Amino acid sequence: MAYNSDKEAIDALSASYQKIRQEIGNVIIGQDEVVKSVLISIFSNGHCLLVGVPGLAKTLLVQTVSQVLDLSYNRVQFTPDLMPSDILGSEILGEDRAFKFIKGPVFSNIILADEINRTPPKTQAALLEAMQEKIVTVGGQEYPLPQPFFVLATQNPIEQEGTYPLPEAQLDRFMFNVFLSYPSFKDELQVVKNTTANRKIELQKVLNAEEIKFFQKLVRNVPITDNVLEYAVSIAAKTRPGTPTATDEVNRFLSWGAGPRASQFLVLGAKCHAAISGKYSPDIEDVQAVAEPILRHRIVRNYKAEAEGISTEDLIRRLL
Repeated sequence: MAYNSDKEAIDALSASYQKIRQEIGNVIIGQDEVVKSVLISIFSNGHCLLVGVPGLAKTLLVQTVSQVLDLSYNRVQFTPDLMPSDILGSEILGEDRAFKFIKGPVFSNIILADEINRTPPKTQAALLEAMQEKIVTVGGQEYPLPQPFFVLATQNPIEQEGTYPLPEAQLDRFMFNVFLSYPSFKDELQVVKNTTANRKIELQKVLNAEEIKFFQKLVRNVPITDNVLEYAVSIAAKTRPGTPTATDEVNRFLSWGAGPRASQFLVLGAKCHAAISGKYSPDIEDVQAVAEPILRHRIVRNYKAEAEGISTEDLIRRLL
């Protein structure tokens, strides 16, 4: 991909983003903020956790994104009996009496990890290691995963019986934690109209794997001023109870704050948010735009906050 300057490349990223949104909008009605978060995490080389009740088009969204971005896609339905080898792959004894590795579904560009909280920690850990290292180790042999590699995991917030909630350290691997809400009445009417008729939509491919990798590097090259960088880091620092930067509210209502990974993702997310909006450098509004889904799963409320009905989102908004 040849662009004369980073400025020209950012213009191309912004134009591609608008085109991708338009294509996805032909299939996914509403859910604009969710689509935006998923695309920002792809261009920032992060992963995304979607939390929502069944039937809100989480699977359809991932399938649509993979089609528009011309990427390979696999869905893994997590169940209590799923083993790490069911995801990563396993070695089998071939006809020539030699072991050969059969790749599992994780060897795709986009993985939908459906109901990740339904499977035991051992299997969760296998996927999370692949997410972090971008390689799979089986029988002492390393196998690199295809690039770009993006995991979109879903959690069902209703049935908590027989589930294995992800521990904080593993949640921290996800760039965004996005809540899906029910569609508005108008959007739901449109959804029902489209899905109950013989309407087939042909999606246009907008970007390929090489172009996405180029844009992921470009996002990291976006310059950021010191005051915006300090603002992003100060937000994460303020969430840590018992530290000099913590606010009174944080000390009262939080038992745990966000780690340095939150600061990194706030800066990366702000850079990407600026680039897709056609700006050449992020400002404080770009940090604020991505703060909620980045911090939501990284701060832990204490019993006082729960007793007083203060949500994680309330606390994040007050910090901004």
